[in-house]
Amino acid sequence: MLGEQIYEAKGRRSLRKVVSVDNGPKIEVSFETKGKMLGVDTQEVGTYWSGQRPDGSLYGEGQGIIMGADGSTATWKGGGVGKFVGPGAVSYRGAVYFSSPSPAWSRLNALAEVFEFEVDSDGTTKTKGWEWK
Repeated sequence: MLGEQIYEAKGRRSLRKVVSVDNGPKIEVSFETKGKMLGVDTQEVGTYWSGQRPDGSLYGEGQGIIMGADGSTATWKGGGVGKFVGPGAVSYRGAVYFSSPSPAWSRLNALAEVFEFEVDSDGTTKTKGWEWK
């Protein structure tokens, strides 16, 4: 069951790199966002790889860091599945898991966030995340 929305951000894809073409294309993507985590203004830097499966769907894994305007920090790792929604545009759904030493974000250490991550053909990203109860 979805719980409270804990994260929302918008940003830009900053890099795409072909990692492999063996057994289907595998691409590495980096992005930067600005948003809110648990009501705190944030900046995020993340990188993920994504590979196309034989049926055309996508699978990927990533990691990143979110830095809050109040000094809070959290790192994340996660994975998800996706699909192409237009030339250069993709849509992913998945889950991430956090690690945070910051008291204000300590609850992130004990939850799973399910997310929606969209990238438009021009490289604009949109992310929303909810606590998974």
